[in-house]
Amino acid sequence: MATPLSAAKMLAALKAEGLTVHEHSGWKTHNREAATGKSFGPVIGVLIHHTGGHNDKELCYKGRSDLPGPLCHAWLGKTAGLWMIGHGRANHAGSVDLDVLNALRNETALPHDNQANADGNDVLYGLEIENLGNSKDDYPDAQYRQAVLWAAAICRAHGWSEKSIAGHKEVQPGKIDPSFDMDDFRADVKKQLATTTGKTESTKPTGSTKPTGSAKKPRVDLSRLVKASKTDPGAKQGHVSYMAGTNLTEAALVKLGYLAKSYAGDGSFGSKTIAAYAKWQRHLGYTGDDANGIPGKISLSKLGDTTGLFTVVA
Repeated sequence: MATPLSAAKMLAALKAEGLTVHEHSGWKTHNREAATGKSFGPVIGVLIHHTGGHNDKELCYKGRSDLPGPLCHAWLGKTAGLWMIGHGRANHAGSVDLDVLNALRNETALPHDNQANADGNDVLYGLEIENLGNSKDDYPDAQYRQAVLWAAAICRAHGWSEKSIAGHKEVQPGKIDPSFDMDDFRADVKKQLATTTGKTESTKPTGSTKPTGSAKKPRVDLSRLVKASKTDPGAKQGHVSYMAGTNLTEAALVKLGYLAKSYAGDGSFGSKTIAAYAKWQRHLGYTGDDANGIPGKISLSKLGDTTGLFTVVA
């Protein structure tokens, strides 16, 4: 845990990391502390979001009638750059899983978020990235790179590692943001933290060989997904082996009509998902043991390409 950075220290940390920072009028005193009677901090980590829209900087500053602003500490536009929106308590995280907060605090592996029993607005810095969040709206390299630098700057200032970073989808059940792979994002922050402050590296996410734009599409790890498909069906109800990859695969199967939406999104590659994936394999012409519901590289790659939801790494 740490004392939140002052406005001056926040600006200094971001600029030292190599960022150009724009300041919204009034941001230094824009927060929810007086209105809620709650203070911001001690802080334990940073949370990454996508906005779900475009041209929404002012929305993040002002908020909505049912959710007053600020809705983040910083807003990152596709082309408008990084803007300071609020300083102090902000309405961005909402109710989150206490087990996940404890993991961020201890910098340990994040558990599955299966409840919302703690207030994330108390302890997490929040970044909103301008993006539709539909897995088709790309994150330009420059925008993605600025998100990495923003997270790295705060982690560096507090002496945290990349393990103090989470996506909204990792802390609150039902959330899907951001629509890129958080393991990749943390790996890119880790690389940045290993550099001297202010130096930059490639704008492409870790391991990417794809051109600008499509490089930010979420990735599914085939080996981890295969392990989940062999482990989850026989495990105790609610068991999760590979939440991110399973949810993406299920979303693709739902999109193509092979899986009912009610069976998707829990992070478990259960028997219904096995049956749905087997239907997809048969659709591709596989038979017998080759259509047993266990993903293979060709069938999974075709699923991701057909739906546009993800790419595959072996």
